[in-house]
Amino acid sequence: MATYNKRGYKAPKEKEEKVDNTFIEDQINVEEKDSTTAGVFNSLDNTANKTEEWFEKNQKMIFGVLGGLALIVVGYLLYQKFVAGPKQDEAANEMFTAQQNFQKAIDGDVKADSLFTLALNGSEGKYGFTQIADKFSGTDAGNLAHYYAGICQLNLKKYPEAISSLESFKASDMVLSVLTQGAIGDAYAQQNKHKEALEYYVKASEMNKNEFTTPRFLLKAGQTALVSGNKADALKYFNQIKEQYETSPEAMNVDALIGLAQ
Repeated sequence: MATYNKRGYKAPKEKEEKVDNTFIEDQINVEEKDSTTAGVFNSLDNTANKTEEWFEKNQKMIFGVLGGLALIVVGYLLYQKFVAGPKQDEAANEMFTAQQNFQKAIDGDVKADSLFTLALNGSEGKYGFTQIADKFSGTDAGNLAHYYAGICQLNLKKYPEAISSLESFKASDMVLSVLTQGAIGDAYAQQNKHKEALEYYVKASEMNKNEFTTPRFLLKAGQTALVSGNKADALKYFNQIKEQYETSPEAMNVDALIGLAQ
C-alpha cells in the first residue's frame, strides 16, 4: 500500500514539471520574435519618415522634372502629328515629278542630261532634288533627295557637288549605303583622284558582302589600283573576284585583268 502511494505521488509531479518547462520555453521564444519584428518595423518607420521628409523638401523640383518630361513627350507627339507628318507627305508629293524625270534618264532616254537637270532643279512647278533636300531637311524624303541629287550631279559631271550631296545622305538600307560609297568613289575616279577613289571602292566592296555589289566594287578597286601602278593590290582584288565570285558577270573577263596585274 505504501509503495502504490509513492509511485502515484511521483508521476503527477513529473508531468507538471514537464508542462511548466515547455510553457516557459515557448514564452521566451515568442518574446524574442516579437522583439526582432518590432525592431524591423521601427527601422522601416524611420526610413519611411526620412523619405517623406526628403520628398516634402524636394517636391517642387520633382514635380518640375516630371512636368518637363511630360511637356517633352507631348511636344514630340504634337510635332509628329502636326509638323513632321504633313511635312513628310508634302515632300513626297513634291518629289514625285523629280523621280519620274530621274527614272527616265536612268532608263536611257536620249535626253538624259536634260532629264537629270530637270530632276535636280525642278520642273512643272515642282521642286527638284536640290530644293527638296534643303526645304524638307529632317524628313525621310529630304534625306533621300540627297542621294538622288548626288547621282544626278555625278551624271552631269558635277563631281564635287555630287560628293557633297552623297556624303549628306544617311542611308538606313545597307545596299543603298554600299551604292552611295561606290558612287563617291566614281566621283573621285572621274577627277583622277585615284587614291580617294580606291578608298571608297574598297570600303564599298567590304560592306554587306554579296554576289551583286561586292564583285562590282572589287573590279573597280582593281582597275583603279592598276591605273595607279599598284599591281599587287590590283591582283589581290581581281583574284578575290575569280576565287569568291566566279559566277558573277565581273568574273567573265577577270583572267585578262589578272594577266595585266601580274
